[in-house]
Amino acid sequence: MQAIVCGAGQVGFNIARELATESIGVTVIDMRAELIQKLSDSLDVKAMVGHASEPDVLEAAGAADTDMIIAVTYADEVNMVACQVAHSLFDVPTKIARVRARSYLNPLWSDLFRRDHMPIDVIISPEKEVARAIGRRLTVPGAFDVIPVASDRLRLIGVRCTETCPVVNTPLRQLTTLFPDLNIVVVGIRRDDRPIVPHGDDQMLNGDDVYFVVDSNQVGRAMAAFGHEEPEARRIVVIGGGNIGLQLAEDIEAAEEGGRVRLIELDKERAEFVAQNCARTIVLHGDALDPEILDESGVSRSDTIVAVTDDDEVNILASLLAKRAGAQRAVTLVNKATYAPLMRPLGIDVVVDPRAITVSTILQHIRRGRIHSVHSIGEDFGEIIEAEALETSSLVNVPLREARLPPGVVVAAVVHEGRVDMARGSTTLKVGDRVVLFATKEAIKKVERLFAVRLEFF
Repeated sequence: MQAIVCGAGQVGFNIARELATESIGVTVIDMRAELIQKLSDSLDVKAMVGHASEPDVLEAAGAADTDMIIAVTYADEVNMVACQVAHSLFDVPTKIARVRARSYLNPLWSDLFRRDHMPIDVIISPEKEVARAIGRRLTVPGAFDVIPVASDRLRLIGVRCTETCPVVNTPLRQLTTLFPDLNIVVVGIRRDDRPIVPHGDDQMLNGDDVYFVVDSNQVGRAMAAFGHEEPEARRIVVIGGGNIGLQLAEDIEAAEEGGRVRLIELDKERAEFVAQNCARTIVLHGDALDPEILDESGVSRSDTIVAVTDDDEVNILASLLAKRAGAQRAVTLVNKATYAPLMRPLGIDVVVDPRAITVSTILQHIRRGRIHSVHSIGEDFGEIIEAEALETSSLVNVPLREARLPPGVVVAAVVHEGRVDMARGSTTLKVGDRVVLFATKEAIKKVERLFAVRLEFF
């Protein structure tokens, strides 16, 4: 597979990095020579300076032989025109564009991106995806990651084990004995920054980050089993009124039992814009690092502080100041991977990585075989994959305990004729079943082959 990535900013860089690890031929285009130089020094990809929407630049990048174009420059219009040129002149099969402007994303104008108008197959709004990811975390206090799978009939939950966790030092195979009616499967553990694919005899220890898949109707019970019974966040302070902060405030307002939101924005004009677009959110104009502004926002009485400015340092410092003032929980947006190891020692409860969220959105359009959804978890840990079992798959009609699963793969659940069953050793897949599984980065290619249609089938 060959792909062109338009834009070498943070989003483009991380998409190119992910594609390169997939053994996909990648060419990156950007007008800024310094970004292209940085990318060339860091990744094994082709990189060129140029205007991504110009036909001669796309031709030089190999558009005639490209399977996919991913346009993620800072300009929506450049991204859309690049996809149009790739379609009209080079017949590129798959076109993905980053679109940030709220007007373009208005459902009223959804026909704009039809094939006979602006032929874009997938619209990516990283800000919307990040806001939704944060919103999910707010609904499950105690979880640092919440991902819906199987049409939200299952949830992947990431939770940190503490010394008060009831299941610490308990072999995983005993969970079904301790909680016979709880539909849960532990798929991954991160211990001292070391990823572990667990087996039945493995135990969860104090300080572990644990990922498990659970029936969506049993999330509360599962969190209680891990020692978390905190009420859902109702009093929320959002720092940053950019696209993410505004989208998050709107989502909370739109929820049936939406919480009370106070939002702090440094830029006066932007603060006024957010206030005009939110019905119940109280918008404060000021510096979130100013103790008086934090006090005015009621941070000392808040359930959760959510810091989503475009400055990592401001997000981190504002979160620490808010927790020191009395905020119970801090959700912090951090773009720089180098900061990630510092977050837990500093007392940050939840770190939101926009790179992983954006890349997950794209991966499902890259994976081969009958793969329907893909979500990255952890820092290069692995992926939760939802795939369809085909007649040619070696997994069909064989109990899982006898199936030759690649190392690094854990089957979590099976959706059979609309019914969700957690995977056990006796579980047997049927043709057409949806399979929810975890795969480490090293095992992903093997998983793709398991769910691919073989040529001899035809």
